[in-house]
Amino acid sequence: MPSPTPKMTLPLICQVVFLLLSGCATAPIEPGGSFNSYEGLEPSNGILTKSLVGVAKEDVLAAKTVQIEPTAFPEAAAQGGLSEEQRRLVANTVDRALCTGLSDRFQVVSMREPADLTVHAVIIQVKPTDEVAAGVSKTASIATSIVPPAAHVPVPRLPIGLGSLSIEAVAMDRRGQQKAAMIWGRGADPLTTSPRVSDIGDAYDFAKIFGSDFSFLLVKGESPFSGPLGQEPLSMPSISFEKISTSIGGKPKYAACEAFGRKPFLKDMVGNRIGLPPEWTDDGARAK
Repeated sequence: MPSPTPKMTLPLICQVVFLLLSGCATAPIEPGGSFNSYEGLEPSNGILTKSLVGVAKEDVLAAKTVQIEPTAFPEAAAQGGLSEEQRRLVANTVDRALCTGLSDRFQVVSMREPADLTVHAVIIQVKPTDEVAAGVSKTASIATSIVPPAAHVPVPRLPIGLGSLSIEAVAMDRRGQQKAAMIWGRGADPLTTSPRVSDIGDAYDFAKIFGSDFSFLLVKGESPFSGPLGQEPLSMPSISFEKISTSIGGKPKYAACEAFGRKPFLKDMVGNRIGLPPEWTDDGARAK
């Protein structure tokens, strides 16, 4: 019997991909109530992310300094409940990612110093990751990764128990006027997200992505999803010794970022590979 041709197999592959992606978790992007105004926010969706965005581009680009208020994570925002330690870790991950991303163009200062912009994020909702489903998916993935390369077949994540994160953030000027705002939501899916055996496994990873997206909004003055097919606009990424050092757990560019702790580069990389809970690999904010 002749082997299937690409034309015969492609529709089947497309159907499988569609079914897997249709099992992704949903993340609402409804107002959380922390903005002065929700007027003027426009839909700006990425391939995997939904968002509402508003920005006064000229005012944002004119700003030189920024301070970051600690992200709020109300207990009621966690479906099914999360521990105080878990909520604190997710919130701090947002702050750390914001501090790293904003350092590309702004001077990040502490809350004791005056700043052109003040950034504050509030987590609206977290759907916890199902630890059992995540563990089964990660075990299957690890098992297939140790077989000979010729026999290796990627194993999609189980389309159940997937987590999500919804969050909103605002940037205010010295007079308390709103200059940029974003409501952001993303849910895990079987193809592009790696499971961690923790209630906050998906929320933790998405917190880093949100921090990068909101930083882009302020650094560039435009939505991170305004490029082709919802991708970030094409631009040369900034490369500096400080940014490279920060990305591997070294000293951040600005001292104010030390308050959020340093990136757990090696521990997080290994932990993500084998599905360890972020509570085991991330020490969180610097002890005060």
